[in-house]
Amino acid sequence: MAVPDGIDLARHRDLVGRRRDVWVRRGALGLIAAVLVVALLNFFGQRPSTVSATAPQAKLSLYAPTHLRSGLYFEARFHINAHAEIKNAILVLGSGWFEGITVNTIEPSPVDEASRNGKIALTLGHIPATHSHILFIQAQVNPTNVGRRAQNVWLYDGDRLLAKLDRMVTIFP
Repeated sequence: MAVPDGIDLARHRDLVGRRRDVWVRRGALGLIAAVLVVALLNFFGQRPSTVSATAPQAKLSLYAPTHLRSGLYFEARFHINAHAEIKNAILVLGSGWFEGITVNTIEPSPVDEASRNGKIALTLGHIPATHSHILFIQAQVNPTNVGRRAQNVWLYDGDRLLAKLDRMVTIFP
């Protein structure tokens, strides 16, 4: 059988001088597989976790991811359990919740939104004793946003601080 034009059997079939090429390809595929396995183990984020702060008047819980990727859609759930009456609940979010992040929706809508010394204050209104209030924020990380920042949360009853959550978020490219 004749060998087709342009085919060198030693080079193309027997891989003479190309033995390393096979291992370079296998190494590149192995590296891609390793990144996928690490992502499946949640190293690059999105899996949410819960952080809570309890005070005599209320318990504030936040369920949200601490590791995000650029371009990722995510949700944060704020849960306030009132142990005693909260006459004017105000949830204050640090600037890290909005820097390089596009907020798509906040549900249920707060009674009022304002700025409080560079932070966003969401007035939730009255929460009777033994009742709870759940607030959802759906957002997307802007594609150029990378780094680590604080996403602190404060719960007030009017001007009186009830609870504070200290939290960091890491954003991967």
